[in-house]
Amino acid sequence: TVVNTSDADMVAAYGTSDVTSVVTWNPLVSEIIAMPGAHKVFDSAQIPGEIIDLMVVNTETLKDNPALGKALVGAWYEVMELMTSDTPEGKAAKEEMAKASGTDLAGFDAQLASTAMFFDPAKAVEFTNGSELPKTMDLVRNFLFSHGILGTNATSVDVVGMSFADGSTLGDANNVKLRFDPAFMAEVATATP
Repeated sequence: TVVNTSDADMVAAYGTSDVTSVVTWNPLVSEIIAMPGAHKVFDSAQIPGEIIDLMVVNTETLKDNPALGKALVGAWYEVMELMTSDTPEGKAAKEEMAKASGTDLAGFDAQLASTAMFFDPAKAVEFTNGSELPKTMDLVRNFLFSHGILGTNATSVDVVGMSFADGSTLGDANNVKLRFDPAFMAEVATATP
């Protein structure tokens, strides 16, 4: 039986006799793996590029408020710069992020070490413009469809469209719900020394 469990309850749930497996993320997975008898059978490092943390904004909202996109991406990369700075401010920022993540600075740094972060906006643009992204998203959408995650009314893997930086589309071009557009990141990348 699959039971959706909150982050707050995940570690405790795994410690009970009736829970034999969990799907979770850091910092929770680090705590669970440290428990007696726990074994990691799979992690996202085995599927690079398939789990992508995104900043997502409604298309119409972004069209009506392009300054919002610039502000969000600008703020994102200011934080990325702060996180990578060897300064008291950088350390304090990561300590706050660690606390919000339910871990300490060492645990947070361990999470960062195992996460492919786009600290450099040019690398994010390169990833978004790359030929692998549409291939990866094709794998992801097929997985989602085959497991019923696109919804009970989804009669085809093509029910939802995705568009990419090169102008290509996967799925229904008239029902695009996910757009990979590097334009705002590219602006930051060209402004970064």
